[in-house]
Amino acid sequence: MPDTPPPTVTETDCRIPIGEGSLFARIWTPEGAESGRPAPVLLFHDSLGCVELWRDFPGLLAAATGRRVVAYDRLGFGRSDPHPGPLDPDFIAREARQVVPSLCEQVGVTDFVACGHSVGGGMAVETAARFGTRCRALVTIAAQAFVEDRTLDGIRAARREFQDPANLARLARYHGGKAEWVVNAWIGTWMSPGFADWNLDEVLPAVRCPVLAVHGDGDEYGSGEHPRRIAAGRGTVHILPGTGHVPHRENRQGLIAAIRGFLGGI
Repeated sequence: MPDTPPPTVTETDCRIPIGEGSLFARIWTPEGAESGRPAPVLLFHDSLGCVELWRDFPGLLAAATGRRVVAYDRLGFGRSDPHPGPLDPDFIAREARQVVPSLCEQVGVTDFVACGHSVGGGMAVETAARFGTRCRALVTIAAQAFVEDRTLDGIRAARREFQDPANLARLARYHGGKAEWVVNAWIGTWMSPGFADWNLDEVLPAVRCPVLAVHGDGDEYGSGEHPRRIAAGRGTVHILPGTGHVPHRENRQGLIAAIRGFLGGI
């Protein structure tokens, strides 16, 4: 029999007001009845990311899983309002504590799957720990669980690359006039001595939902110790071969297949 074609997915954009400004969000909704639809996926982007830099991954994930997918630009990123200053050292936990509740309320999300890339993976962990049974599953993609030498070496290399104005100009296509702040927030925070002891060790035991920790075997920003630590006693590590730090661009189909299989089993 022929394969069933993937469902049509519609996109809806909205603004999410929070205390410090307004966030841009996009929702991908697969066709079909709302009743009985499984919990949506909340996407948390990386340190240089935004909704547009997910490219076509959210729509393909929505079609593959039959779930709504919600992505948003954090304050200071993409089409969201500028950030009022430097990032606080606890910005990862703060996202779960202060932003996610407003996001869920305003887009009508009760239960959800938390899914984050890189530093967004840490935000997804914090969200899963804070929201208890409302978080039905946790997926991390190339996430960091602590500050590792490999992570800092990758950031130092990126800092040299951003000395070329052309690289900053490319980033400005997605962040506009906020691009320089985005780069400085990433590099300045991770290289700060005050951030050197950051880790997820204390929050991970509070995660009670099923966990999938996806990592590329060639990730230039983190070793396999990160997914092992995230999943230890809580879930499964999935290593993508021939993949670096951005699986949703470098191995999109492998990533979607891993997430679809994981969510289909819970």
